[in-house]
Amino acid sequence: AAAEAGLTVAEITGSNVVSVAEDELLRILVLVRNFLPGYHQAVNGEWNVAGIAHRAYDLEGKTIGTVGAGRIGKLLLQRLKPFNCNLLYYDRLKMNPELEKEIGAKFEEDLDAMLPKCDVIVINMPLTEQTRGLFDKNRIAKCKKGVVIVNNARGAIMDTQAIADACTSGHVAGYGGDVWPVQPAPKDHPWRFMPNHAMTPHISGTTIDAQLRYAAGVKDMLDRHFRGENFPEQNYIVKEGQLAPQYR
Repeated sequence: AAAEAGLTVAEITGSNVVSVAEDELLRILVLVRNFLPGYHQAVNGEWNVAGIAHRAYDLEGKTIGTVGAGRIGKLLLQRLKPFNCNLLYYDRLKMNPELEKEIGAKFEEDLDAMLPKCDVIVINMPLTEQTRGLFDKNRIAKCKKGVVIVNNARGAIMDTQAIADACTSGHVAGYGGDVWPVQPAPKDHPWRFMPNHAMTPHISGTTIDAQLRYAAGVKDMLDRHFRGENFPEQNYIVKEGQLAPQYR
């Protein structure tokens, strides 16, 4: 609509990427280590170590794949490197070879070929008409049984009921994220009740540090506007009616 009206739309690009990448790492650990049942035991006055340990694993040696390796995906891979995981990434574009070597990540050209290799899958792609519902029942079935999925990208990339069913059956051992197909999520949304989930409201990019970066970025863009200057190119979503290249 903005493009049709000839408007310019911009954002403070990159202001929350560190916050989101750190949150993804948090959710991976929460699910892989089976943290939440232990927390609930502590709250409820229970003590059953075996009831937690039978589904708790180390991250070391596991294969983790990110579907999308833009700014957030790259930051996540960098943060995972010290855990000695096998790191894979699927993206339209291959990383710079030096960065790829530094991170120790391997490029996968075929998404469906990567999925069964992964113990953990992290969604880091934008929502487009091509990615809406990308993880449907058939694609989830291609994942390894017992896979953990983390999605802080967009909820609508997943088929809502397919994820709930896969968590209930145990094919997906845990699903976590802060994005929902509809926000705010209805009180009866199935993701609120499916087993082994680590869902929250949409909070990963709103740390105090991220908010400070938002404020500084808005001030900079307003200053540029009143000086008659362009914004940094990466900040544009629509520029004078033209969709920015990264969104085409």
